Amino acid sequence: MEPDSGAPGASLPASEVAGPEGSFRRTEAIQSLSVQGAGWLSSPLWSPRSKARKVRLGGEISSDGAWLDDHSDFTSAYFSRRASVISDPQADMTPRFLKSMGNLDIISHKDRCDCQVSHDLHDPLMMAPHHTTSVPVTPILSAPDKTDCSLWPPVSPCPPICLCSNKLPFAPYIQPTVDLKSVSCGLGEGCPWMIGLLGGGLRWMGSVAELCQGALNHAEELLAAEGGALSLVRKAYSGESDLEEVISLTANGCSQAHQKILQGVMELVLATGSPINQRDAQKDPRFKVDSKQCLKIRTVLSVPIKNHRREVLGVVVMINKRKACDCHPAFTFMDEKVLSNHMDVLGMVLENIQLYESSRQEAKRSQALIEMAQVLSRKHHSFEVLLSKMAATIMPFTHAQYCTIFIPSDQTSVTKDDQIIFSCVIHLECEEFGSTCQIYRREHDISAIDLSHACETVRATKTVNMAKSAVESERSIVCCPVRNERSENVIAVCQLMNKQTRDSNELEPFNRYDERLLEDLAVYCGLALQYAQAVQITEVRRASIEVTEEILAYHLTAAQEDIKALQETTIPSAESLNILDFHFSDFGLPEDATTQATVRMFLDLNLVQDFNIDYKSLCQWVLTVRRGYRSHVPYHNWSHALSTAQSMFAMLMATDRLQKIFSRLEILALMIATLNHDIDHRGVSNSYIERSQQPLAQLYGHSSLENHHYNLCIFILNNTGSQILSNLSDEDHRAVLHMIKRAILATNLNIYMQYVWKKVV
Repeated sequence: MEPDSGAPGASLPASEVAGPEGSFRRTEAIQSLSVQGAGWLSSPLWSPRSKARKVRLGGEISSDGAWLDDHSDFTSAYFSRRASVISDPQADMTPRFLKSMGNLDIISHKDRCDCQVSHDLHDPLMMAPHHTTSVPVTPILSAPDKTDCSLWPPVSPCPPICLCSNKLPFAPYIQPTVDLKSVSCGLGEGCPWMIGLLGGGLRWMGSVAELCQGALNHAEELLAAEGGALSLVRKAYSGESDLEEVISLTANGCSQAHQKILQGVMELVLATGSPINQRDAQKDPRFKVDSKQCLKIRTVLSVPIKNHRREVLGVVVMINKRKACDCHPAFTFMDEKVLSNHMDVLGMVLENIQLYESSRQEAKRSQALIEMAQVLSRKHHSFEVLLSKMAATIMPFTHAQYCTIFIPSDQTSVTKDDQIIFSCVIHLECEEFGSTCQIYRREHDISAIDLSHACETVRATKTVNMAKSAVESERSIVCCPVRNERSENVIAVCQLMNKQTRDSNELEPFNRYDERLLEDLAVYCGLALQYAQAVQITEVRRASIEVTEEILAYHLTAAQEDIKALQETTIPSAESLNILDFHFSDFGLPEDATTQATVRMFLDLNLVQDFNIDYKSLCQWVLTVRRGYRSHVPYHNWSHALSTAQSMFAMLMATDRLQKIFSRLEILALMIATLNHDIDHRGVSNSYIERSQQPLAQLYGHSSLENHHYNLCIFILNNTGSQILSNLSDEDHRAVLHMIKRAILATNLNIYMQYVWKKVV
């Protein structure tokens, strides 16, 4: 059997459609097996959740017999109905489903009745369209068909005549006349509202309130409801969700009591995520209001607005289906299905709007973050200027009139008035001139500024958003704490006040995006404050180091009397000092003779003449190096340094070949390195210094002593009066220092043994 355009869809048994929960619809009807035309794309009777068994577009049922066996209830009712219609010669054989919008011209909107199956609230109410005929409305169905009227699903063809159950105390009523577009929408043809909504784009929709208002008006007209309301889900700062009213109850005569009742219904739908269809609300005491109220809630239909992930975005509620005659109209399962599918489309559009708004806000936030990062990377005269520039960055994005940064004192304390002491307050004011704004930094006395919100934020250590303040001039305030990353202590408070609307001078509360921008500002303010504190600490330590170096240079430099005596003394020859002999020993040699021997080495190697070394500077440098060695150290003392320098001098003077191999700069570097290679030695090894975690190990990490010797050598060479390398060019000066460092670091025995081991292997 190949179904035609009027082939029925798979229906569900009445026990599944209307379960014990009554108005809570959790079961969806299966879509029609045959799809004709393109109207199904935007039809409210089609849903992405619908399921078809063994169906393909434009195809056939794989097994007719299997399908009929699986749907025995439909098979029995279908053949009974077709047989009864054929047996009546006056019965019209018009197809039950129209194929196009043009066929709607032959339908009379008055020839509709609501097939009310049962007066019980647990049974669904269904609408069945029938055709225009001159034949009087008479029963033509058999008795079993009358009792099984509930088996007709809302998406399957209904019988040409809709009979009412004998259980109902009222007669069938005529559906009120509605607009042709609404009728076509309800019948499953193309919905003009959906087509216009999906085809117009986000720019055509306008605001969210206008979009919701249009959807509510269309639903009221489609379902013939007296009024309705719509609320959207709003997520609080704590993560909890609640409903925010977008469109209030539109019915005439509604009061605050009616709105509270419907608010409770919508909150229940939000909590369960399931629709509610209350067919006789007057019997429910929860829907009773003051008898003096002109508006009585008779029927209620509320469905959730969901996105494609089945997350609830809002709730819509309809009340009081309009009467067409003296009967008790109620919202049917067809109404519930149509409204749910309309709200699915609305949920999809709302989610797209939310995604668009979220992407737009994220773009603004990214721009603000980049600008604040650029401000933070620049140099500023003070941290107050830095904070002012960063605060001025977010004010145009949040449209805040005032931005204030409170900085508590170092030792935050609470006075008897329970007020936290702030040492600094940075206050900025924004004046908007059309598309531009001017930001000023106002000098205010701390006592003239309201500190209560900042104090509350310091105690709460979280963002505080107040839609309206007790002070008349403070309409909306949001405060955010600035925390220290290490201690998590609040080191400042950022506050925005009085958000201005774009098109008018009215004020509005700060939203979640404004809070996020303020929190971003708080992060950057925390970085700026920590950077300012680090710079301040660095400057203090730098000053302390300079003082220490000055003291060290003073006590390390030889006395002027000793320098003058060495300068005026006649330096003995190398032969008389025996410094050309490899068996040289300084035992028994006076200290003055050791310094004279050092000066003689530089003179005989022609270093003074070749590098234009000042003679007085040479004498002061030699005496200062001698003072740099610790006298109580048994081995690594001045005697050891002199012996090392004398050995290098003896080798260089023993043959001319070495002096030809080494350059003049290398010889100068070797002589300086031999005299300074163990300066300020502590008498312990590097391993001991590392195991005992002395400051030298933390300062250098490896080769601690050798690095310390080199740094002290450089310190003496840069000391005033000891600058024997001052007449070198910049290039020669860098080369000599590099060679000195390599020579001193090579005295580390661990490195030397590794080098020898590689050579041996």
